[in-house]
Amino acid sequence: MIRVLKVQALATLQDLGRYGYRRLGIGHCGAMDALALQAGNLLLENAEDACAIEIALGGITLSFEQDTSFCITGALYEAYLDGEPVHSYWRYSVQKGQVLQLVKAIYGMYGYLCVQGGIQVEAELGSCSTDLKAQFGGLNGRALQEGDKLPLNAECKKLSHLGIAPIPFSDTIRALPSSEYRAFSRKSQYYWWQNRWHLQSNSNRMGYRFKGEALQLIKPLEMLSHGVQFGTVQVPPNGQPIVLMADTQTTGGYPKIATVIQADLGRLAQIRLGSQIKFECVTPEQAVKLQQKNTVYLNQIRRIVDAAR
Repeated sequence: MIRVLKVQALATLQDLGRYGYRRLGIGHCGAMDALALQAGNLLLENAEDACAIEIALGGITLSFEQDTSFCITGALYEAYLDGEPVHSYWRYSVQKGQVLQLVKAIYGMYGYLCVQGGIQVEAELGSCSTDLKAQFGGLNGRALQEGDKLPLNAECKKLSHLGIAPIPFSDTIRALPSSEYRAFSRKSQYYWWQNRWHLQSNSNRMGYRFKGEALQLIKPLEMLSHGVQFGTVQVPPNGQPIVLMADTQTTGGYPKIATVIQADLGRLAQIRLGSQIKFECVTPEQAVKLQQKNTVYLNQIRRIVDAAR
């Protein structure tokens, strides 16, 4: 078991998400950076979708009530185990009574504390992910609080000290033109790909709000509500784009100028508030190849872990 001693950030339990229920208005939620979660779980010999703690930018302090192993992935954190530094993308063995302190993210936005066997909370609708809007999943459908107790797998084997290559950060995010792309003026299409966009402080797990040159339609466009997903780029009447993130609603009515490719969703999630980024246009074929590169990265982790057994 893990006991939460202090929380200074939004920290929730997340796995790879809840799928198959969007027709009922239930979003998939899950990790903002799925690749980072998968990497951490594979490093600990877990299933890729094992439940972990997702921490947004700030700190959390935890006490281990049993022997186990852990790693931190995603954002690169300043962290200490009983006062000794620990590093992201390395797995560590921990003994009962030891205290882990994640102080703050040095690079990136969302960190993942993965533990051997995963956090053992009951799945709801096939997932342990926390749905903060609907208030279910995770631990009582809410963010973690001081005093919370998180159950772990009782049977853990000793794992060697082992590290993997971190996922690189990027301020260039690849995307595909979306269904209403041609409804925007040529000037706005140019601005969308060529300008740098400033990530606003009111961004969250539902949507990343960007500020820049206002995007304009060729003519007014009335649309019925339609299905949207993680990565959809909507443009409301003020012309400032919103990229829908892991906790996005299931439907929306704003025109869509682009969709962030699956391979870059995690990299987008790691953009810090206040940062500037650029969107790069790719083809569907390029998007597939970029996703295959992520698969190669995960396969490399499998090989490293297998060789260390």
